[in-house]
Amino acid sequence: MNLDRFAKARVARLATAGADGRPHLVPVTFAVHGEVVVIAVDHKPKTTTNLRRLRNIRENDQVSLLVDHYEEEWRRLWWVRVDGTARVLAEEVERAEPVAWLCAKYEQYRERPPTGPVIRIDVVTVVNWHG
Repeated sequence: MNLDRFAKARVARLATAGADGRPHLVPVTFAVHGEVVVIAVDHKPKTTTNLRRLRNIRENDQVSLLVDHYEEEWRRLWWVRVDGTARVLAEEVERAEPVAWLCAKYEQYRERPPTGPVIRIDVVTVVNWHG
C-alpha cells in the first residue's frame, strides 16, 4: 500500500458510523506510521469529551479517512481514501508512541502534546484518484 500522498496531507476527514449506521464526519489531524494511521483527541476546543467519533468506533470499528487537493486547474485535483479498522487507545502505554508520531508531524503538538484518547486505524484499503 502506498500512503505517501496521504501521509503528507495536513488534515483529513474521518468518517465513522455507530451501531445505528448514521454517518458522522469530522476533520482531524493525523499521522501515518507504516500501514497505521493515528488520530488523537487534543486540546482544540470541543463541546464535550464524550465525542461521537469515539462512541461510534466502540460500536462499529469500520472507518474511512479522506484527504484531497483542490485547484481551479482540474488536472491537478486528487484525493486519497483510506478504509480501515479502528480502536480507541486510552492507556498511556498504548498512547505514547502514536502521540510521538503526531508530535513529529505537527509543531503545535510538540508544544502541547495530546492528552486524550488516541484512535488507531489499521489500514485495510487505499483508494486514490487524480486528474
